Amino acid sequence: MAEIVLNVEVRERTGTGGAREARRAGKVPGVLYGGSQAPVAIAVRENEFRKSLYTGKLLGHLVTLKYGDETQPVIAKDVQFDPVTDMPMHFDLYRVDSTGVIKIAVPVHFKNHEASPGMKAGGSLEIVRHDVEVNAPASAIPEELVVDLTGRNMGDTIRISDVVLPKGVTPVLSDRDFVLATIKVSSAAMSEIAEEAAAATED
Repeated sequence: MAEIVLNVEVRERTGTGGAREARRAGKVPGVLYGGSQAPVAIAVRENEFRKSLYTGKLLGHLVTLKYGDETQPVIAKDVQFDPVTDMPMHFDLYRVDSTGVIKIAVPVHFKNHEASPGMKAGGSLEIVRHDVEVNAPASAIPEELVVDLTGRNMGDTIRISDVVLPKGVTPVLSDRDFVLATIKVSSAAMSEIAEEAAAATED
């Protein structure tokens, strides 16, 4: 099952007032959505929530919600933070079937910049998509989609078909081979080329 267990309490008061009341009591308010059941206002003790959050295994992963003796597999899809203190202020959980498939956004990370001839020649990586929405097994959601830049040259376009997706994972947008990034000539490289050309002309 999931690595993280969130012990939740059901909040009697909803809305802004109920959320503020939960925060004053040292809890982070949230809402449980999804499935055939109505949304439920919940709360988790702040220290427990922060501990789970800072493991890096909360957002986008299968989590076990625990209320008394009842448990429910859920996905944490959103956490809102205070813009000043960066403290968690609110979260959203979604009920899921742990054996089913869910739609979720997964971050895209690029590696081996130093092994790209285009990057070594002064090119710049222009990222079009920082995450991709995929259909994935709830019990095997990928933490990231990795793009290997090894051998990539100036002018190359990197598409979703260039990414090796884990077993059972497919892009939600399936009707085209969409672009993730391109390697372009940077303005600094352009300036250097222009300067070299000018110097050659003078010589």
